[in-house]
Amino acid sequence: MTIILGIDPGSRITGYGVIRQNGRHLYYLGSGCIRMSEKELPGRLKQIYAGVSEIITQFQPDVFAIEQVFMSKNADSALKLGQARGSAIVAAVNADLEVHEYAARLIKQAVVGTGGADKAQVQHMVQQMLKLPAKPQADAADALGVAICHANTNKTLVALAGRATSARRGRYR
Repeated sequence: MTIILGIDPGSRITGYGVIRQNGRHLYYLGSGCIRMSEKELPGRLKQIYAGVSEIITQFQPDVFAIEQVFMSKNADSALKLGQARGSAIVAAVNADLEVHEYAARLIKQAVVGTGGADKAQVQHMVQQMLKLPAKPQADAADALGVAICHANTNKTLVALAGRATSARRGRYR
């Protein structure tokens, strides 16, 4: 059983989603958004760090997964996003969590089945996969998608490791 904290970083709104993975099954534990009230970037980065730290304290995750920075047409936005990610990652590292990073296209592929999915499709599939009564807010749904992506990736790696071990055993018999 593993508790996974997924983060969709943003310099104005940072989404979070927490799931528990038990074998092939995923269970919703919580989600929401850290909304920045500060006007200046340094204050917002402090809020992200404090918010993620509080979520870690509340849910006690075993692993931390976050969306990678994507290249944007606006370099200033990409830099701010990178700094927001950094604040969240520092909170995870300070809590001694493993940090895993996933590209947006890979996250959408894991949740919807196509890397070009839009936010509404991600919301719908997250709702279905986690059996939620309503669609989660878009940034929270994206964060839950990050956590689901990690769960699926981790499950695949464990299965592959098992096959490799079995194959090695078979060669030596």
